[in-house]
Amino acid sequence: MTTAEQTSTKRSFTRKQVAMAILALAIGGFAVGVTEFAIMGLQLEAVEDLGITIPQAGMLISAYAVGVVIGAPVLSILGAKRERKFYALLLLGIFVLGHVLSFFAPNYETMLAARFISGLPHGAYFAVAALMAAEMAGPAKRSRAIAVVLGGLAISNVIGVPVVTAMGQQFGWRWMFISVIVLALITMAAVARYAPRQMPPAKATMLSEIKGLKNKRLWVGIMLAVVGFSGMFALYSYIAPLSTEVTGFSESSLPWIVGLFGAGMVVGTFVGGWAADKSVLGTVVVAMGLVAVFMVLFASTAHIPALMLIFLFLVGVSASALGPSMQTHLIDTAPDAPQLAASLHHSAFNAANALGALVGGQVIAADMGLRAPSYVGAVAAALGVLVALYAIRLTRRMKAPRQAI
Repeated sequence: MTTAEQTSTKRSFTRKQVAMAILALAIGGFAVGVTEFAIMGLQLEAVEDLGITIPQAGMLISAYAVGVVIGAPVLSILGAKRERKFYALLLLGIFVLGHVLSFFAPNYETMLAARFISGLPHGAYFAVAALMAAEMAGPAKRSRAIAVVLGGLAISNVIGVPVVTAMGQQFGWRWMFISVIVLALITMAAVARYAPRQMPPAKATMLSEIKGLKNKRLWVGIMLAVVGFSGMFALYSYIAPLSTEVTGFSESSLPWIVGLFGAGMVVGTFVGGWAADKSVLGTVVVAMGLVAVFMVLFASTAHIPALMLIFLFLVGVSASALGPSMQTHLIDTAPDAPQLAASLHHSAFNAANALGALVGGQVIAADMGLRAPSYVGAVAAALGVLVALYAIRLTRRMKAPRQAI
């Protein structure tokens, strides 16, 4: 964005309007969170409606995740020179299209394709939304602004997912897609109304975005995100059987247990945004260290209900504190390819989801017990601390601003 355009933005939009624009982008994050996680609670309904098996229903989740991993870098590169407000609206339009196709999908194969299409704009949307929010908030508050956008995703796990799951169970699982369409359309209207136009940096091109992949710090940051988040997913993927078989909670207690973890994620996202504005990688080191400690304590006390719940909440807080700092760090690693770098955060997040669930399942299959995934997650977080320290070393070599460290 040129100086003239920045000045124009500041004169044309009040602080209230900027706050409304960031809130609008967060509603989009809320919609994305609902479609990504609510389908997990509606698998049995999908099985009955489509006449498929439970493993096939699981592929509806995987199809979306594959769409995210592929779409994030591709659509970010294609949008390198696009005005950001327009591109955010375009991505939301693709998101709506995918859900319209999902609602009307006549068979399993069409539904798989529709879920893949729905996932394509996920990472690119969060990337452009994060860049827009950071630009509007300014350097001193950029991570907090990014935290608000990511907060929509976190809040969806506490409010949106339980509500939409209940609605889907009552009226039919496909109504989940209608609820997401409505949320996305509200986001589009609010972004169109409040968000200022933002041009990407003059030197941003599709070629510069691609060249950004050569950046060593970027790949270390991606590795950091995959390792760091995989620990959380190793625990989260198997929280239900652990809660019932080890802690002794009833199945009817699972919604509020998962909700407690979601509440921790909300707190962690906003605390992490505040901390990252002080020190980006310092926040990563502290958060990952706390994840490792709390996961060990969670697994060790899983047979004691009160302590299990306390440490589950604290795992959610510390793991989600990584979100804003990791997003900000990846943007910092590739100043000539900010959109691609920001989008890769979400590719890494979904890769961590798959990795954590896979490794956690393997240790359970090896008869190591339901606590084992949490211990594995603690090891992953400890490795993440080492990667983060290496990232700090690389950042210092680049003589980056103190805030980036």
